Amino acid sequence: MKITIIGVGNMGGAIARGLAKGTIVSADEITLSDPSQAHLDELKLEFPTLHLSHNNQEAAVDADYVIVAVKPWLIPEVIRELKLRKRQVLISIAAGIDFEHLASYLPDPEMTIFRLIPNIAISHLQSMTLIAGRNATMLQERTILRIFNQMGLAMIVPEEKMTAGTALTSCGIAYVLKYIQAAVQAGVEMGVYPKDAIQMVAQSVKGAAELMLNGENPHPSTEIEKICTPGGITIKGLNELEHAGFTSAIIKAMKAAK
Repeated sequence: MKITIIGVGNMGGAIARGLAKGTIVSADEITLSDPSQAHLDELKLEFPTLHLSHNNQEAAVDADYVIVAVKPWLIPEVIRELKLRKRQVLISIAAGIDFEHLASYLPDPEMTIFRLIPNIAISHLQSMTLIAGRNATMLQERTILRIFNQMGLAMIVPEEKMTAGTALTSCGIAYVLKYIQAAVQAGVEMGVYPKDAIQMVAQSVKGAAELMLNGENPHPSTEIEKICTPGGITIKGLNELEHAGFTSAIIKAMKAAK
Protein backbone atom coordinates (compact mmCIF):
# COMPACT_ATOMS: atom_id res chain seq x y z
CA MET A 1 0.00 0.00 0.00
CA LYS A 2 1.51 3.30 -1.11
CA ILE A 3 0.55 6.55 0.56
CA THR A 4 1.47 10.09 -0.47
CA ILE A 5 1.07 13.09 1.80
CA ILE A 6 0.84 16.48 0.12
CA GLY A 7 1.89 19.13 2.63
CA VAL A 8 3.91 18.22 5.72
CA GLY A 9 3.45 21.20 7.99
CA ASN A 10 2.14 20.71 11.53
CA MET A 11 -0.70 18.32 10.75
CA GLY A 12 0.69 16.69 7.61
CA GLY A 13 4.00 16.11 9.39
CA ALA A 14 2.18 14.66 12.41
CA ILE A 15 0.30 12.22 10.15
CA ALA A 16 3.55 11.23 8.44
CA ARG A 17 5.16 10.48 11.81
CA GLY A 18 2.14 8.50 12.95
CA LEU A 19 2.03 6.43 9.75
CA ALA A 20 5.77 5.73 9.86
CA LYS A 21 5.57 4.60 13.49
CA GLY A 22 2.75 2.15 12.74
CA THR A 23 2.95 -1.39 11.39
CA ILE A 24 0.42 -1.27 8.55
CA VAL A 25 2.37 1.06 6.24
CA SER A 26 6.16 1.05 6.24
CA ALA A 27 8.13 4.27 5.88
CA ASP A 28 9.47 3.20 2.48
CA GLU A 29 5.87 3.12 1.16
CA ILE A 30 5.29 6.75 2.14
CA THR A 31 6.05 9.72 -0.13
CA LEU A 32 6.02 13.28 1.16
CA SER A 33 5.69 16.41 -0.96
CA ASP A 34 6.17 19.92 0.35
CA PRO A 35 7.75 23.18 -0.90
CA SER A 36 9.79 23.43 2.32
CA GLN A 37 13.02 21.45 2.21
CA ALA A 38 13.38 22.00 5.95
CA HIS A 39 10.09 20.21 6.67
CA LEU A 40 11.10 17.31 4.45
CA ASP A 41 14.61 17.05 5.89
CA GLU A 42 13.28 16.99 9.45
CA LEU A 43 11.08 13.98 8.70
CA LYS A 44 13.74 12.25 6.64
CA LEU A 45 16.12 12.51 9.59
CA GLU A 46 13.59 10.64 11.76
CA PHE A 47 12.60 8.10 9.11
CA PRO A 48 15.41 7.71 6.53
CA THR A 49 13.44 5.46 4.13
CA LEU A 50 10.72 8.04 3.42
CA HIS A 51 10.53 9.30 -0.18
CA LEU A 52 10.63 13.07 -0.65
CA SER A 53 9.49 15.39 -3.42
CA HIS A 54 8.76 19.01 -4.27
CA ASN A 55 6.49 17.99 -7.16
CA ASN A 56 2.98 17.10 -6.00
CA GLN A 57 1.88 15.41 -9.21
CA GLU A 58 4.99 13.21 -9.41
CA ALA A 59 4.70 12.34 -5.73
CA ALA A 60 1.11 11.15 -6.15
CA VAL A 61 1.36 9.28 -9.44
CA ASP A 62 1.85 5.78 -7.99
CA ALA A 63 0.00 6.26 -4.70
CA ASP A 64 -3.01 4.20 -3.67
CA TYR A 65 -4.04 6.83 -1.11
CA VAL A 66 -3.27 10.54 -1.44
CA ILE A 67 -3.60 12.60 1.73
CA VAL A 68 -3.92 16.32 1.03
CA ALA A 69 -2.86 18.25 4.13
CA VAL A 70 -2.71 21.83 2.90
CA LYS A 71 -4.55 24.97 3.98
CA PRO A 72 -8.21 25.02 2.86
CA TRP A 73 -7.74 27.89 0.41
CA LEU A 74 -5.05 25.87 -1.42
CA ILE A 75 -7.25 22.79 -1.84
CA PRO A 76 -8.74 23.57 -5.30
CA GLU A 77 -5.36 24.34 -6.89
CA VAL A 78 -3.55 21.41 -5.28
CA ILE A 79 -6.16 18.75 -6.04
CA ARG A 80 -6.56 19.86 -9.65
CA GLU A 81 -2.81 19.71 -10.28
CA LEU A 82 -2.59 16.13 -8.95
CA LYS A 83 -4.61 14.73 -11.88
CA LEU A 84 -5.63 11.70 -9.82
CA ARG A 85 -6.90 8.53 -11.50
CA LYS A 86 -10.11 6.70 -10.58
CA ARG A 87 -8.33 3.83 -8.80
CA GLN A 88 -6.73 6.29 -6.40
CA VAL A 89 -8.33 7.44 -3.14
CA LEU A 90 -8.26 11.08 -2.09
CA ILE A 91 -8.11 11.88 1.63
CA SER A 92 -8.63 15.51 2.61
CA ILE A 93 -7.96 16.91 6.09
CA ALA A 94 -9.23 20.39 5.21
CA ALA A 95 -11.95 21.34 7.67
CA GLY A 96 -14.99 22.99 6.16
CA ILE A 97 -14.58 21.77 2.56
CA ASP A 98 -17.35 19.27 1.85
CA PHE A 99 -17.49 16.32 -0.51
CA GLU A 100 -19.34 18.23 -3.24
CA HIS A 101 -16.59 20.82 -3.46
CA LEU A 102 -13.79 18.23 -3.26
CA ALA A 103 -15.40 16.16 -6.03
CA SER A 104 -15.65 19.20 -8.29
CA TYR A 105 -11.85 19.53 -8.26
CA LEU A 106 -11.28 15.93 -9.40
CA PRO A 107 -11.08 14.66 -12.99
CA ASP A 108 -13.75 12.08 -12.07
CA PRO A 109 -16.26 13.34 -9.47
CA GLU A 110 -17.26 9.74 -8.68
CA MET A 111 -13.84 8.90 -7.26
CA THR A 112 -13.59 7.65 -3.70
CA ILE A 113 -13.00 10.48 -1.23
CA PHE A 114 -12.48 10.49 2.50
CA ARG A 115 -12.61 13.51 4.76
CA LEU A 116 -10.35 13.11 7.76
CA ILE A 117 -10.23 15.18 10.94
CA PRO A 118 -7.33 14.07 13.16
CA ASN A 119 -5.79 16.03 15.99
CA ILE A 120 -2.19 16.94 16.68
CA ALA A 121 -1.67 13.95 19.02
CA ILE A 122 -1.55 11.72 15.94
CA SER A 123 2.26 12.03 15.92
CA HIS A 124 2.23 10.22 19.30
CA LEU A 125 -0.34 7.64 18.10
CA GLN A 126 -2.99 9.18 20.37
CA SER A 127 -5.28 11.05 17.98
CA MET A 128 -9.06 11.07 17.98
CA THR A 129 -9.63 10.87 14.22
CA LEU A 130 -12.99 11.42 12.54
CA ILE A 131 -13.59 9.87 9.12
CA ALA A 132 -16.35 10.39 6.57
CA GLY A 133 -16.43 8.59 3.23
CA ARG A 134 -17.94 9.20 -0.21
CA ASN A 135 -18.23 6.42 -2.84
CA ALA A 136 -16.14 4.21 -0.54
CA THR A 137 -16.39 0.42 -0.38
CA MET A 138 -16.59 -1.40 2.96
CA LEU A 139 -13.05 -2.64 2.36
CA GLN A 140 -11.79 0.91 1.85
CA GLU A 141 -13.56 2.06 5.02
CA ARG A 142 -12.09 -0.83 7.01
CA THR A 143 -8.63 -0.07 5.64
CA ILE A 144 -8.79 3.61 6.61
CA LEU A 145 -10.15 2.70 10.06
CA ARG A 146 -7.39 0.14 10.57
CA ILE A 147 -4.66 2.61 9.58
CA PHE A 148 -5.89 5.43 11.79
CA ASN A 149 -6.87 3.24 14.73
CA GLN A 150 -3.15 2.53 14.98
CA MET A 151 -2.69 6.24 15.63
CA GLY A 152 -5.18 6.48 18.47
CA LEU A 153 -8.91 6.03 18.03
CA ALA A 154 -10.71 6.44 14.68
CA MET A 155 -14.45 6.75 14.12
CA ILE A 156 -16.56 6.87 10.96
CA VAL A 157 -19.23 9.56 11.16
CA PRO A 158 -21.69 11.06 8.65
CA GLU A 159 -20.35 14.12 6.88
CA GLU A 160 -22.95 16.36 8.53
CA LYS A 161 -21.45 15.52 11.94
CA MET A 162 -17.90 16.46 10.94
CA THR A 163 -18.18 20.13 11.92
CA ALA A 164 -19.43 19.40 15.43
CA GLY A 165 -16.92 16.58 15.77
CA THR A 166 -14.10 18.90 14.77
CA ALA A 167 -14.96 21.22 17.65
CA LEU A 168 -14.89 18.29 20.08
CA THR A 169 -11.69 16.67 18.83
CA SER A 170 -9.36 18.71 16.64
CA CYS A 171 -10.16 21.99 18.42
CA GLY A 172 -11.05 20.27 21.67
CA ILE A 173 -7.53 19.04 22.35
CA ALA A 174 -6.43 22.69 22.53
CA TYR A 175 -9.04 23.33 25.22
CA VAL A 176 -7.73 20.37 27.22
CA LEU A 177 -4.20 21.74 26.88
CA LYS A 178 -5.46 25.12 28.10
CA TYR A 179 -6.85 23.41 31.20
CA ILE A 180 -3.48 21.73 31.76
CA GLN A 181 -1.71 25.07 31.36
CA ALA A 182 -4.03 26.74 33.89
CA ALA A 183 -3.73 23.89 36.39
CA VAL A 184 0.07 23.96 36.11
CA GLN A 185 0.05 27.71 36.78
CA ALA A 186 -1.98 27.05 39.92
CA GLY A 187 0.49 24.37 40.98
CA VAL A 188 3.42 26.72 40.53
CA GLU A 189 1.66 29.37 42.62
CA MET A 190 1.21 26.74 45.35
CA GLY A 191 4.92 25.93 45.30
CA VAL A 192 5.19 22.99 42.88
CA TYR A 193 8.01 23.03 40.32
CA PRO A 194 6.66 23.47 36.77
CA LYS A 195 8.06 20.18 35.40
CA ASP A 196 6.51 18.28 38.32
CA ALA A 197 3.20 20.11 37.99
CA ILE A 198 3.03 19.25 34.28
CA GLN A 199 3.48 15.55 35.03
CA MET A 200 0.93 15.62 37.84
CA VAL A 201 -1.74 17.35 35.79
CA ALA A 202 -1.08 15.54 32.51
CA GLN A 203 -1.24 12.12 34.18
CA SER A 204 -4.46 13.14 35.92
CA VAL A 205 -5.98 14.13 32.56
CA LYS A 206 -4.77 10.83 31.06
CA GLY A 207 -6.32 8.94 33.97
CA ALA A 208 -9.64 10.72 33.51
CA ALA A 209 -9.60 9.81 29.83
CA GLU A 210 -8.91 6.16 30.63
CA LEU A 211 -11.87 6.10 33.02
CA MET A 212 -14.12 7.30 30.18
CA LEU A 213 -12.64 5.06 27.48
CA ASN A 214 -12.27 1.84 29.47
CA GLY A 215 -14.63 2.05 32.44
CA GLU A 216 -17.89 0.15 32.83
CA ASN A 217 -20.86 2.32 31.82
CA PRO A 218 -18.63 5.42 31.83
CA HIS A 219 -20.08 8.84 32.48
CA PRO A 220 -18.26 11.84 33.95
CA SER A 221 -20.97 12.46 36.55
CA THR A 222 -20.63 8.93 37.94
CA GLU A 223 -16.88 9.24 38.38
CA ILE A 224 -17.16 12.75 39.84
CA GLU A 225 -19.58 11.44 42.49
CA LYS A 226 -17.01 8.84 43.53
CA ILE A 227 -14.38 11.55 44.10
CA CYS A 228 -16.52 14.13 45.91
CA THR A 229 -16.67 13.36 49.63
CA PRO A 230 -19.48 15.32 51.33
CA GLY A 231 -17.92 18.41 52.86
CA GLY A 232 -14.61 17.59 51.18
CA ILE A 233 -12.16 19.70 49.20
CA THR A 234 -13.03 18.34 45.73
CA ILE A 235 -16.64 19.48 45.81
CA LYS A 236 -15.51 22.90 47.00
CA GLY A 237 -13.21 23.21 44.00
CA LEU A 238 -15.89 21.99 41.60
CA ASN A 239 -18.37 24.50 42.95
CA GLU A 240 -15.82 27.26 42.43
CA LEU A 241 -15.47 26.15 38.79
CA GLU A 242 -19.23 26.37 38.38
CA HIS A 243 -19.42 29.79 40.09
CA ALA A 244 -16.80 30.99 37.59
CA GLY A 245 -18.81 29.63 34.65
CA PHE A 246 -16.51 26.72 33.77
CA THR A 247 -19.16 24.47 32.18
CA SER A 248 -20.71 27.35 30.28
CA ALA A 249 -17.29 28.48 29.01
CA ILE A 250 -16.51 25.00 27.64
CA ILE A 251 -19.90 24.76 25.90
CA LYS A 252 -19.49 28.24 24.42
CA ALA A 253 -15.95 27.41 23.19
CA MET A 254 -17.15 24.22 21.47
CA LYS A 255 -20.08 26.01 19.82
CA ALA A 256 -17.84 28.90 18.72
CA ALA A 257 -15.47 26.42 17.06
CA LYS A 258 -18.43 24.85 15.19
